Amino acid sequence: MTLTFYTLMTTMAMYAMEQFAANESSGGLAASLFVVGALLARLIAGQSVEKIGRKKMMYSGLIVFFLATIAYFIVESLIVLFIVRLIQGVAFGFANTAMTTTVMAAIPQDRRGEGTGYYSLAPTIATAIGPFLGIFLIVNYSFDAILITTSICAFLSMILVFFIQIEEAPLTAEERKNIHIGIKPSNFFQKEALPIALITLFIGVSYSSVMSFINLYAIEIDLVDAASYFFLVYAIVLFIARPVAGRLLDKKGDNFIMYPSIVLFGIFLLILSQTTTSVMLLASAVILALGYGTYMSSAQAIAAKVSPPKKIGLAMSTYFIGLDFGIGIGPFVLGFVIQATSYKTMYVALGIMTLLLVFVYYIVHGRQARAAFHNAHSS
Repeated sequence: MTLTFYTLMTTMAMYAMEQFAANESSGGLAASLFVVGALLARLIAGQSVEKIGRKKMMYSGLIVFFLATIAYFIVESLIVLFIVRLIQGVAFGFANTAMTTTVMAAIPQDRRGEGTGYYSLAPTIATAIGPFLGIFLIVNYSFDAILITTSICAFLSMILVFFIQIEEAPLTAEERKNIHIGIKPSNFFQKEALPIALITLFIGVSYSSVMSFINLYAIEIDLVDAASYFFLVYAIVLFIARPVAGRLLDKKGDNFIMYPSIVLFGIFLLILSQTTTSVMLLASAVILALGYGTYMSSAQAIAAKVSPPKKIGLAMSTYFIGLDFGIGIGPFVLGFVIQATSYKTMYVALGIMTLLLVFVYYIVHGRQARAAFHNAHSS
């Protein structure tokens, strides 16, 4: 499922611009509407996953995800493309929320960072293969080849999940019945997870510039061949870094990982803005893995760790709402920035913004995390 997401996400803006003569902002919207759909789904999924049931939500989400994927074959206008992207994103949001809730609930509290690191290795592989596969297929074949490949992946996801044992929340029928679904803020967000979700929102905006525009930026700076290996290098480094970061998070505390991760991500964006050679581009992918890559699994573990056990589903939804909103709105807004300035200017601005997030993190979580770690190890 995640492989389908990354393969389409990194090629969708280019496809919309070439196939339907869309401008940069419309191309960015075509890419980001998937994430907007996922965001809308999470607003409902987080509060209803335990009421509906993890298994039912996962199954139905994956079925609709597959149907939306094959629907790309009949898209003949930009508007229809927007609609299909939105529906596919909604399906992804429901299925992914149920999956993540199931996994995070099964990980012991004192090994949350390590467990999340291992769980995130699967999307790490998709991060490498998806963009690489997307670029390879669209350059050497056509977008139809991408649709055939992603349809097969979506079909396999739908089939394989029926062979997985899914543990439901340990709730009585009465407790499940008493779960209220409403429009109050407390129904949409888990308050303990909100601070880290806020940071993740801005991190998501910055990362959306990489997912949606690095291929177009590579064309501008004449590094298309190197760009095809960018996410492969990123994933190889991340495959090693994430489990290590997870264990360090459990042993050394949140701040030991989070501060360096945010700083390295900001440095990556600044280096990317000045990239002129293949070596620089691929070296920046290493920094991205050590920065953004380790941030993501660590922040997800923190969101689960600070929330009550019976609120894991809502906590995961809150975290991903922040991420999805950032990645969803990012390409659309940044498309206007690119039109008004340039790719280089955009990456410089995002690099500075990301570095400033260190101070925001300190205010909303870093201080409390330091105190909690010291108290736990002094008692």
